[in-house]
This record gives sequence, structure tokens and C-alpha cells, in this order.
Amino acid sequence: MLHIKKKDNVLILAGKDKGKKGEVRQVLLANGKVLVSGVNVVVKHSRPTQNKPGGIQKKEAPIDISNVAVICTKCDKATRVKIEVLKTGERIRLCKKCNAEII
Repeated sequence: MLHIKKKDNVLILAGKDKGKKGEVRQVLLANGKVLVSGVNVVVKHSRPTQNKPGGIQKKEAPIDISNVAVICTKCDKATRVKIEVLKTGERIRLCKKCNAEII
């Protein structure tokens, strides 16, 4: 089980966008990377073809999962995640700082 899921609010810990916050749009399991909205925006130049015009497009590039930290909804701080198994067998994610459940 990963410590970061889709729609989590995260803080960027390293790179050109260090300190920015955003929401995880996609988790790329095979690469160990995440796409965060509004962060790590790169510029892609494309040549015109018969079907679409050329130009400059901005898109978000993946960030390594180790360079982001989950923001706790209760204490509003970047934290590590503790995974706890309940007696029913269900796994829940907990904030290491305030011990609240991360939804």
C-alpha cells in the first residue's frame, strides 16, 4: 500500500517547485511517480500537422514520489504516513504528528 493516493493534498519537498502545495491527479505505480496539479509545469513545443496546429503547450510532468509529503487534513502540516491494520483487516492511514486518520 502506498502512502500517497489520488486526490491527496501534498507538499513538494524538493526541486524547482519546493514549498508548493497541490492535489495529486494521478499515481504512476510503474515509475514510482505522481502527477500534481499546477506543479512541475514544463513547456512542450509541437510542430503543426494536418490534424492539429502547432504551438507551445504547458503540461505537468511527473514528480518522484519521494519528493512529496502528504498534508494532514486535521493539523494542516506535511507529515509522514503510518499504516495501521484494524481487527477487521482494513488498513487505514494515520498522521504521524497528530495521529488523525488521513482520508
